[in-house]
Amino acid sequence: MNATIRPEKIESNEADSDLAAVSEVEAGIRDFVRNDVAYLRRPPTLTPDPVLEPSTEATVNNVNSLIQRVAGTSLSEIENLIGELESLRDLLHAEGQRVQREISGYAQLSQAAMKSTRMIADNVTQWKRTADGLRNS
Repeated sequence: MNATIRPEKIESNEADSDLAAVSEVEAGIRDFVRNDVAYLRRPPTLTPDPVLEPSTEATVNNVNSLIQRVAGTSLSEIENLIGELESLRDLLHAEGQRVQREISGYAQLSQAAMKSTRMIADNVTQWKRTADGLRNS
């Protein structure tokens, strides 16, 4: 039995991968908001802005890293898609030129066939006149 890869499966795997990446980003953002931005909901105090705690800074760095990974994956996929589209454009351009050459060849062949048919019809007409002339004489 031959194993075949169906396009639906590939698209499903890519969609699952994208969904997992989005879920990972959302979870990171939720954790960040829950743990590290909660101080924004507290009533303001008269003390100066506190310096970020090491755990807060680590979380911010983790979120930044997560966003960069997801964005990097998306950018590489977009670059791959652009490359594929450019090669498809080149293929379609080459095929368009080939089709134009084929059509030109068929047009020339058709004209040659029409000329030949006209010559044959003219010759048959002349032969018929000659044969009619011989019969009448």
